[in-house]
Amino acid sequence: MPLFFRKRKPSEEARKRLEYQMCLAKEAGADDILDISNCELSEIPFGAFATCKVLQKKVLIVHTNQLTSLLPKSCSLLSLITIKVLDLHENQLTALPEDLGQLTALQVLNLEKNQLTYLPRSIGNLTQLQTLNVKDNKLKELPDTVGELRSLRTLDIRDNELRRLPQMLAHARTLETLSLDASSMVFPPLEVCGAGTEAIQQFLCKESGLEYYPPSQYLLPVLEQEGAQSCQDSPDGPSDRLSREEAEWQEQKMLEKLEFERRLELGQREHAQLLQQSHSQKDEILQSVRKEQSRLDHGLSEHQRYLDAERQRLQEQLKQTEQNISKRIQKLLEDNQRQRKNSELLKSLENDRIRMEQLMTITQEETENLRRREIASAMQQMLTESCKNRFLQMTYETQRQNLVQQACSSMAAMDERFQQILSWQQMDQNKAISQILQESAMQKAAFEALQVKKDLMHRQIRNQIKLIETELLQLTQLELKRKSLDTEALQEMVAEQRWALSSLLQQLLKEKTQREEELRAILTELEAKSETKQENYWLIQYQRLLNQKPLSLKLQEEGMERPLAALLVELSAEHYLPIFAHHRISLDMLSRMSLEDLAKVGVSEAGLQHEILRKARELLDAARIQPELLKPPPAEALGAPEPTAPEEPPESSKPSAPPAELEVQASECVVCLEREAQMIFLNCGHVCCCLQCCQPLRTCPLCRQEIAQRLRIYHSS
Repeated sequence: MPLFFRKRKPSEEARKRLEYQMCLAKEAGADDILDISNCELSEIPFGAFATCKVLQKKVLIVHTNQLTSLLPKSCSLLSLITIKVLDLHENQLTALPEDLGQLTALQVLNLEKNQLTYLPRSIGNLTQLQTLNVKDNKLKELPDTVGELRSLRTLDIRDNELRRLPQMLAHARTLETLSLDASSMVFPPLEVCGAGTEAIQQFLCKESGLEYYPPSQYLLPVLEQEGAQSCQDSPDGPSDRLSREEAEWQEQKMLEKLEFERRLELGQREHAQLLQQSHSQKDEILQSVRKEQSRLDHGLSEHQRYLDAERQRLQEQLKQTEQNISKRIQKLLEDNQRQRKNSELLKSLENDRIRMEQLMTITQEETENLRRREIASAMQQMLTESCKNRFLQMTYETQRQNLVQQACSSMAAMDERFQQILSWQQMDQNKAISQILQESAMQKAAFEALQVKKDLMHRQIRNQIKLIETELLQLTQLELKRKSLDTEALQEMVAEQRWALSSLLQQLLKEKTQREEELRAILTELEAKSETKQENYWLIQYQRLLNQKPLSLKLQEEGMERPLAALLVELSAEHYLPIFAHHRISLDMLSRMSLEDLAKVGVSEAGLQHEILRKARELLDAARIQPELLKPPPAEALGAPEPTAPEEPPESSKPSAPPAELEVQASECVVCLEREAQMIFLNCGHVCCCLQCCQPLRTCPLCRQEIAQRLRIYHSS
């Protein structure tokens, strides 16, 4: 308990009630009662003592407050000398004044529901006290002086810590009602206490050696003595003013008071029953609310479990998607490493072939056999296609920019461009062919475009770049989907895969640029040869490039067995054709080779090694039944085709397509959220911006890394 505490101030309503009761008690003709209950008092105010002393008040009611002591400082109990009824129940009193016996006129003392631990011995001086209520306190014993209360008629000591009654209580001959907790009493015994007040008094008298008489024999003398004493103590009246009528009036008042207390107790019981009924209804309501809350909690838990299961399913799907992408990337990296091993061999074979064929001196026979008309037509078609693609690309870019900036004013310019393209496409074909035959520069441009298109190494690099662009686009979309789901699983693995693909893409771009420079160097050498002013030089070179046979067909003509070449193509291992041709490996030789022999030759994939050996043995078993399977194809099947505009050869090696549910249909720009993402940012590898939004950017919107290079993706419709 703190040593210093701040007193709680009464509320405004309690303060007004106190003022009203004090004014009411001071009015002329007011009764002898001062009622200051329910005023939130921590001590009885000084004005109350003064009012009781001056106006000779006989009843002081101070119940239901917060009193901790009966007397405040600078006050005396003598101010309450005329008080007959003192009601102090429902306060916080822990002790009574030691000089309480000075209140000789006191007849009723109500101390119920306080914190009293003892009663002062001077309480025995209250000779006129008839009712003493100390119910619901903390009393452990009663003083022996209670036996001196010769007018005591009612004593209530229930709900305390009492175990024994003082033996001197037997001298209280007028005691009519004694209320106590019989079950907790030790003296008198339990059976005596349960028998009632009369049995208790008889037991105490027997223990004290007194003869027991009923209280009715002592009541009338006490009342008469009380009336006489009150008249003697009165300052105004002499002793001859005492009359029997006044004694009867006092007796009637006492009976009315007892009836009032009985009714009050009945009211308290009814209030307790109502309170108990209210508690039961409250418990029922709480039980129903608890059941409803339990049902809601169960439903919420079921929904939460469903959400967790759905989230787990999405995470598993994302994990499976990432694993599939990781496998495809790993396969792509392995293919790149495998192709890098054979790149030198392919490069040397291709360079030797180009140099030997293109640097050869044009013979008279080639000049006579020049199919001028067909070659010019093919050149015209090639140039038309190239120019058309460039014009369409330029028109497409101009249209996209002008539609954003000038939606209306650009229509005339676009019409002019389309009219130019249309008029160029409708150019007289004979006129174009004759112009091509006459202009050496156009012939050279057509030859350069065809050379780049038919170059095997350049085509492989383009195919790998396209595959890497697709994988980077899917990885970027996968990261965006993971961020929308707020998951962080396998983040480092995806970042490592994206960095590996970005590094591989930069390396392939360098190889593509290097290959284009090598092709331009070859073109420069050819151009130096053409300075001899030989007629139709570029037409003859274009015809020679058109008549060039595929590498697989040449390998077959050089002696490689057709079933073996078909076997490698079927297993997507056509990049090993030069190695098998170089080592002169046949089906019969292949069937006798082991896995270690294939690894020494250069076939490093374990699964591919097993498949090649199994397929070779199956082909040999089938050839024993049908020997014509190993015969070479007829010569006319290998004849040179007519010169036409070259078509893009099929890709030699493509990874298997991912499942349909993992294919990404479109990826929108993360800046404008309207157009399709078209730009790859290097070095990070993210595909997240369109062409318009990427121009002012210096860092990647997803990872905030510096943009070292921008690469555009052309989506195929």
